[in-house]
Amino acid sequence: MHLSVNGTTRTCPEGLSMLELVKELGLPPEKIVVERNLSIVPADLFAKTILQDADTIEILQFVGGG
Repeated sequence: MHLSVNGTTRTCPEGLSMLELVKELGLPPEKIVVERNLSIVPADLFAKTILQDADTIEILQFVGGG
């Protein structure tokens, strides 16, 4: 299946969960916000959220600074 992740097309296996995608990208699930098709996905639902072909995913990562 094909996903758009932060504007880049990515080929992924069918049945991939949001949590699996986040881990594949090397991101810490507790420090990001994920939007799927214009809706925020709560972090506690990442493992239960199965991605579908043509989903649009936007990931924002919290960065500290000063």
